[in-house]
Amino acid sequence: MAQEQITGSKNPWSFVPSLYFAQGIPFIIVNQLSVAMLMSMGVSKELIGLIGSLLSIPWSIKFLWSPIVDTHNTKRWWLIMMQFILAVGFLSMAIVMKVSPDLMPMIIIFSMIAFVSATHDIAIDGYYLYALDDGNQALFSGIRSAFYRVAMIFSGGLLAFIAGEVGTKYLDIRFGWVVSFAVASIVMFSIWVYHRFTLPQVETVRVKSETKANIPFAKIFKDYFMQDKIGIVVSFILVYRLGEAILLKMVQPFLMDKPEAGGLGIPLKDVGIIYGTFGILALVFGGILGGWLVKKYGLRKAILPLAFIMHLPNLLYVYLAATLPTGHWGVNLFSISFDIYPVAQICVLLEQFGYGIGFTAFMVFLLRTSKGEYKTSHYAISTGIMALGMILPGAVSGIIQHSAGYFWLFLICSILTIPSLLLIKFLPIGDDNIKG
Repeated sequence: MAQEQITGSKNPWSFVPSLYFAQGIPFIIVNQLSVAMLMSMGVSKELIGLIGSLLSIPWSIKFLWSPIVDTHNTKRWWLIMMQFILAVGFLSMAIVMKVSPDLMPMIIIFSMIAFVSATHDIAIDGYYLYALDDGNQALFSGIRSAFYRVAMIFSGGLLAFIAGEVGTKYLDIRFGWVVSFAVASIVMFSIWVYHRFTLPQVETVRVKSETKANIPFAKIFKDYFMQDKIGIVVSFILVYRLGEAILLKMVQPFLMDKPEAGGLGIPLKDVGIIYGTFGILALVFGGILGGWLVKKYGLRKAILPLAFIMHLPNLLYVYLAATLPTGHWGVNLFSISFDIYPVAQICVLLEQFGYGIGFTAFMVFLLRTSKGEYKTSHYAISTGIMALGMILPGAVSGIIQHSAGYFWLFLICSILTIPSLLLIKFLPIGDDNIKG
């Protein structure tokens, strides 16, 4: 089997931004925008938490088919093919929402998009691992995180704003979502065209051989789980985002819920601005800063303080749930009208900025667990374990909220960040000679 290798000098700026913008769109639509959509359509928070967690399963088990992506054809072929299917998937969602009032067809299409998006992730991350050396992987972790967050602004901010604005104008929130998914389809199709004709060839074409069909699943998993202190590594990956797993599913319901139900009562289009736009901009800057800090000081020195900066701002949601600030300002920007809720916005900005810093360090750590001939599969295993650690907490988040309220929910989220901080000192991070 031919080994993948760089065939020439390739400028990372020619592909890193566009690839990670493309990667972020379907992930955020499935894992974040779907929450806002279901909430706007009156679905219960218990069901929202359950559906959201079930939709995340493909990312937790993607290591099961990552060896196929790793050994069949090139990563470039896979990611371009998946982008085309995703464009069709978003268009299908727009059509289904237009013609069918039932929830089940939407869930089926979301599930298909989730599976394709997880495969898309495998191919993009593999492409990245082979196209950049270790130093540039650390440096561009911040850049790739930044453009992933730009995709979050588009998917979680702009699309939510469009749905809310169009839905309000035509008194039909479903029609608002039809327009949003049509826009998502057009954007993804444009990305597919761009990558189809401009994405650099950084791999040799894999040649057929008698052993190609025999994917070495056992060797891939054995090599991964024979790493130094793998028990500590897996435990850390499982718990690093434990608090966030609950927070992620309930932040938008909290922002949108009525004050009498313990929420802030913010309209959908304004949530798109507060959480999906300004909040993501803060996350982008945090991601860039986190990548620079890891590059400058090395992962061993940086990971604990950066993780602490990521987790501490969760307490801001405890404050918001306790005080329920209601003040807001009307804004008209380029003929676009929306409201800003200053206290909520500041808390979201600080939380997202801290998250951007800490998550970048975590992603660099995951890259360090991806080694050897099948590092694409190893990275898929790591991210799959990460996703697995978020399924159960996310599934019960709505139940916890219903039983205890938002205040106790967010307090539990904050407490659940502690185990990951305690595990950091035991991690096998050997970067004394190579920063990042």
